[in-house]
Amino acid sequence: MKSDETIDFHIRWAWLKIAKMYNQEAVKHGLTQSAGFVLLSIDPVKGTPSTQLGPMMGMEPTSLSRTLKSMEERSWIKRKSDATDGRVTTVHLTEEGKRLREISKSTVIGFNKKVLAEVDKASFENFIHVIEVIEKHTSKN
Repeated sequence: MKSDETIDFHIRWAWLKIAKMYNQEAVKHGLTQSAGFVLLSIDPVKGTPSTQLGPMMGMEPTSLSRTLKSMEERSWIKRKSDATDGRVTTVHLTEEGKRLREISKSTVIGFNKKVLAEVDKASFENFIHVIEVIEKHTSKN
């Protein structure tokens, strides 16, 4: 079997291209792809518990901690301890974080619109099904 006949080749190839595209756009705004995804994962109204961010994004705690620290230093987020349970820390967007979140959101939506303009509904549903099967088989490990 040739490498381009494997599932992971196509996923890896596509993801690398997507990541490069997102990073090229992010750098225009002083962001990284990772920071953009964190911004998109934080509830802009209520904030999000920091313990929920890693699993939502598939990030390891160490990488997430570094990213959050960097984002806090840049004043894109602020962390607040829960008043009733000091063990819980919620991550909130600052005004600058909200602005950058909107940029990240419009970038993702724009990419999705471009792709979906060329893919019919049935093909997209098949794609989602295949990705779900892949996720199921990778979650067993």
